[in-house]
Amino acid sequence: MTKKTKSLLRHAAGILCLGILLFTAGVFTSCSEDNDTVEEYADWQAKNDAYWNNLYTATQQKIKGGDTSWKTILNYTFQNQKSDAKTPPAYGPENHIIVHVEQNGTGTKSPLYSDSVSVHYMGRMIPSATYTSGLIFDKSWSGETFNAATSRPSHFLTQGLVDGFATALQAMHRGDHWTVYIPYQLGYGRQGQGQVQAYSVLIFDIRLVDFAHPGRKLKD
Repeated sequence: MTKKTKSLLRHAAGILCLGILLFTAGVFTSCSEDNDTVEEYADWQAKNDAYWNNLYTATQQKIKGGDTSWKTILNYTFQNQKSDAKTPPAYGPENHIIVHVEQNGTGTKSPLYSDSVSVHYMGRMIPSATYTSGLIFDKSWSGETFNAATSRPSHFLTQGLVDGFATALQAMHRGDHWTVYIPYQLGYGRQGQGQVQAYSVLIFDIRLVDFAHPGRKLKD
C-alpha cells in the first residue's frame, strides 16, 4: 500500500467519523427539541372537568345571590319528563348548560326542536397551553370580531346540533345574545370532532336572529 493510498484512507476515515459525530449530535438535538415541545392539551379531561365543576358552582352562587344574568338550563331531553317515582330524578351539573345573558332581545317566542334557526355564533374551547383565550374552532363571521352590519348569519336545523347548543336555542328569543357553556357530555363527548379535542367544554357566543317552523324559509 502506498503512502498516498494510506493518506487517502485516513482522510476518508476522518470524514466518516465526523459524519457520524454530526449525525449523533443531530439526533440528540432533535430529541432535546422534542422534549422541550409544549403539549397543547396535557391532562385535558381533568382540566375540563375542573373548569366545568368550578364554573357550575360559581354560577349557582351567583344565581342564589340574585344575579339574573346567569342561569343553568337542564338538557332539553330531560325537560318535561313525567315520572311515577315519588322522588324526582336528580340531574348533575353535566346534564345542564350554563348561560350568561349578554343582551336580551325583543322576541317572546323560542324555536322548537323541529325549527330551523338563523344565528351568529362563535365556538371555542377553554384556554390551553398556547391558546390562552381558548382555540376558536368555528364561527359564522369572517373577520376577527363580529360586525352586525357585514356579518351574515348561518342557518341550521335545531335538531341537527349538539344537545347543548339545541338546549340553548330552545330557550332563546329573537335578538338574544348569550354566552353558552356546554359540558363535553352535551357537546362532542369522548371522541371530539375536527379541532375540538375529546372531553372539551364548549363555549359559544350565540345571537339568535330568527327562526322558522318546518315548511317556512328563513330570510338570508
